[in-house]
Amino acid sequence: MASDPLREHGVPLASAPMVKQSDTPFRALVHAHGATLSYTQMLRPSLLLSDPDYIAFNRRALALGRQTAGPVVVQLCGNDAETLVRGARTVVDLCDGVDLNLGCPQEVARDEHFGAYLLGQKDWPLVQNLVSSLSHALPVPVSAKLRLCTPTVATVPLAQSLAASGAAYVTLHARHASARRRRHGAADLSVVKNLVQKLQVPVVSNGNVRTWEDVKHNMEETCASGVMVGETLLGNPHLFEAKLSDPVAMSLEYLEFCRAYPDTATLQTIQTHVRHIMSFQCQRQPWFRQFDARLGQCASVDEIEVLISDRVRRWRGGVASIMSDEEEAEKTESWTDENFGLNDVFDVPRSP
Repeated sequence: MASDPLREHGVPLASAPMVKQSDTPFRALVHAHGATLSYTQMLRPSLLLSDPDYIAFNRRALALGRQTAGPVVVQLCGNDAETLVRGARTVVDLCDGVDLNLGCPQEVARDEHFGAYLLGQKDWPLVQNLVSSLSHALPVPVSAKLRLCTPTVATVPLAQSLAASGAAYVTLHARHASARRRRHGAADLSVVKNLVQKLQVPVVSNGNVRTWEDVKHNMEETCASGVMVGETLLGNPHLFEAKLSDPVAMSLEYLEFCRAYPDTATLQTIQTHVRHIMSFQCQRQPWFRQFDARLGQCASVDEIEVLISDRVRRWRGGVASIMSDEEEAEKTESWTDENFGLNDVFDVPRSP
């Protein structure tokens, strides 16, 4: 049995599995800035077994990031034990753990009966069999990431049954699933705390993190073994270093990782990452719409880099309208927080 990444790397600060956003360059970026564990996006075992392009893309992405992108857990979805195990075996040599998705709230998960739509008590025997089959068949730790059951009080006994079935640890996103709404208020960290007290395996807490102070509060309130963060890391990849990323510098660093791991992220994924990083602090800036429109027109990493290095730096200096290159070149660049608008958007603490 391989060593458990949760125990091997201390208190996990984990980057969550995110649809089309947990690519190798992004995982390498967050590992470079404090993450100790990252997840792939949810992979489909049926495609790993039937689609040569799908398996080739994902194996290449995992292989390229194996040594330098940090410890990675492959997340899988499904409701058939044999398919899950066979799919997992196609990538298990390139990861540090395998996670069963019991939290996806999307309509496709509802329609195909996986993810959060396996949390009902009638499916508990099935879920226990899925975890048991994976844990007995694979040489790496198997975990499960789930949401709150309905009723909420059923969450603890389900998690206990998963641990008894072989789950090495459990991650709880303490919200109920909804195909229409991603969130229903704040995550209920009291359930995470209760889970920590009742389970004999580690628990990772997911939810309610916008700042580094939130990470600390989450750990203090829940006593969880680790914290997982999703969307906030997309906007601020420096989060686990208790810093607020400079959007230009962080976007350019992400592009460098895209070059280091070529063809492991689509152009659309790269554009989306840059958009997240820039919009986290700059969405209210007068030039952001122009930037966003031009970003969507970029046809390569090089074009995105030119957009960020050239025009954004000029706009950032106070140029609020589209001008010719010659007109923009006459403007003086400014790198102050005041002109960049950091103080007007988010109250996120700088590093100490």
